[in-house]
Amino acid sequence: MACLGKGKFREMETEKKATQTTNTTTRSKIVCCCSGECTGVTSKDSGRLYPYIKASQVAGGLPSPSPSPSRSTSYEIEVRNLSYKIVKIEGTCKKGMLQSVRAEAARYRSKPSHYLLKHVTCTARPGEILAVAGQSGAGKSTLLEVLAGRIQPSSPSSSILVNGLPMDMQKFRRISGYVMQDDALFPVLTVRETLLYSARLRLPSSVPMKEKVIRVKALMNELGLSHVANTRIGNETIRGVSGGERRRVSIGVDVIHDPAVLILDEPTSGLDSAAALHVVAMLRTMAVSHNRTIILSIHQPGYRILQLIHSVLLLARGSVVHNGPLELLSSRLAAAGHIVPPQVNVLEYAIDAVDSLNSDESGIIFPTINVVGKQQGSSNILPELTLKELFQLEPSLAHEYAASSNSSASPDRGGDDLGQQQKSDSSVTFANSSATEVMVLAHRFAINIIRSRQLLIARTVQGIAAGLGLGSIFIKMGYGTRGASERAGFLAFTLTFLLTSSIEALPIYLEESHILARETSRGAYRVWSYVVANTIVFFPFLFFLATLFTVPVYWLVGLSSNFHAFLFFLLTVWITLIAANSFIAFFSSLVTDFILGNSLVTGFMGAFFLFSGYFISKENMPKYWLVMHYTSLFKYPLDALLINEYTHIKAHECFGPVYVDKCFLTGPDILLDLGLNKENKWVNLCIMVGFAIAYRLLCYAILQFKLLRRRR
Repeated sequence: MACLGKGKFREMETEKKATQTTNTTTRSKIVCCCSGECTGVTSKDSGRLYPYIKASQVAGGLPSPSPSPSRSTSYEIEVRNLSYKIVKIEGTCKKGMLQSVRAEAARYRSKPSHYLLKHVTCTARPGEILAVAGQSGAGKSTLLEVLAGRIQPSSPSSSILVNGLPMDMQKFRRISGYVMQDDALFPVLTVRETLLYSARLRLPSSVPMKEKVIRVKALMNELGLSHVANTRIGNETIRGVSGGERRRVSIGVDVIHDPAVLILDEPTSGLDSAAALHVVAMLRTMAVSHNRTIILSIHQPGYRILQLIHSVLLLARGSVVHNGPLELLSSRLAAAGHIVPPQVNVLEYAIDAVDSLNSDESGIIFPTINVVGKQQGSSNILPELTLKELFQLEPSLAHEYAASSNSSASPDRGGDDLGQQQKSDSSVTFANSSATEVMVLAHRFAINIIRSRQLLIARTVQGIAAGLGLGSIFIKMGYGTRGASERAGFLAFTLTFLLTSSIEALPIYLEESHILARETSRGAYRVWSYVVANTIVFFPFLFFLATLFTVPVYWLVGLSSNFHAFLFFLLTVWITLIAANSFIAFFSSLVTDFILGNSLVTGFMGAFFLFSGYFISKENMPKYWLVMHYTSLFKYPLDALLINEYTHIKAHECFGPVYVDKCFLTGPDILLDLGLNKENKWVNLCIMVGFAIAYRLLCYAILQFKLLRRRR
């Protein structure tokens, strides 16, 4: 589409089939001026004026399909008499009882069920946007989570049909995308990198990398993000993209694999009117151009946004108040005697009207209305219902009422064939192998660490400052009784510093756990791949920190001059940092709050130090505390460092009194007094490696358990 000159206009007509099975077409006219802004989009069938859109968004027609393998199947989602309830149980069950026993007890001892969704019936069709509206607490988010397969409904599986067949939630996650209300993105990555990493994880490895890059570029053009492709996402402390652009990036992450169904929880929340309009206009383009089924919840939509929505599902207290186009809602309000003010849109007025009736349950929502059916002369009579009566409808009546309120039923789209195709799909599989996932995740995590300048600078300065500071305090410790005492104190304080400084990784893990939950729940990668990639990336980073600390402090304090002793000291410091990092990762999988996590980690670190054998020997400990002694992260590296130091001390060096040129306390004598065997030096180090592996496995087990619990 080109400009013909100043003051001149050019019109472009586009045709698109409404559905795959209907022969009717809709014509739209886009009139653009030279300033690059459209004067409006008019529809021939309704004469409706659509909102202003930048000419760059419609230049060249609709976005081109992605070059990667295209999707040929569309899906119609039909909800029939869907319910979701919460059972309140009197009293509590004893700890340790099986879940089945608790469920059985709940069945007989429960109070009346509290419905979050009650007999919901609606249909979402390909190429259309279904907007779920209602006041706060109406059940919008709950309905979307049920449709996205995140929670199980209380009604039978046949209450949700995909192309006429009951939904298989595990398989449905593979062909759908779910965008939550809040954005979960890495702030230091750019828009292009965020989408590219998502493409590498969500698209199979059989798709060449070049095609993935092309798809990302095409998607950025479709989302209107090309001008910020190299801008970081940002957060409260990092300057990045705007709120509307961040929301579009979140949508792009979930549509990079071309899902047939897209579900969004309040995509316009927190955005200004212009940004919200841009997001919904982009979603409409996606629905029409890709024949995609889009379901979204919306709060206080503007008039121009409503013109982009095909159908509205209005909820109140979990029940359906209206299901159908806005024209039907307007007719029902008019028939009920409501006069919508010109400055208020129909949906906003209906939400307020229903909300005002919450305090007066005797108020009539809609009186008897004749709804003309598809066949000429047929009509369905809607009964006169109050709000209270609507919520107390029997399931069969509720289904009948909701079905009759819909002005036009969907045509037969060959649902059986499409449903059979879904039914014949194999079990849920990941797009890539574990090795590919580990490589992609490790690369992304490395970029995050490198670009986290505050973390890098702080840990670098901390390592150098601690090495020089401790070296200046314990400089040239010497030998004799004082030297032996100072060596033990120096090694103990070194381990205290190394283990407690690892707590700085806790907020990093907690911040990433939110993104991990999103990505694993949508099947982007395996939890095991994340744990392995995270561990691999931390190896060189922790070795770098261990070197910064060890090199200055070892030679300043005057430890054994044997080079092999220095290498073992460096290796022990590195393994200790890895074990501490694994311990922090384990606790980050348990808690979701930094304050609670910090308190627990600090408490356990103090207990490890107390029971390490430095303050009280194992022989003098109560037997019931020996478990803490053998599981202490201080005990084994401290023993390994003491053995390493005193076995490499030169034979003529003495740590006690000397009589007639004979030393009565040498390095081996100190190890004997401490009950340490020089043969156990490497054993202690291997035990620390075992601790690191064990804590990583526990971290994986907890994350996997949380993922399975969310899916159930």
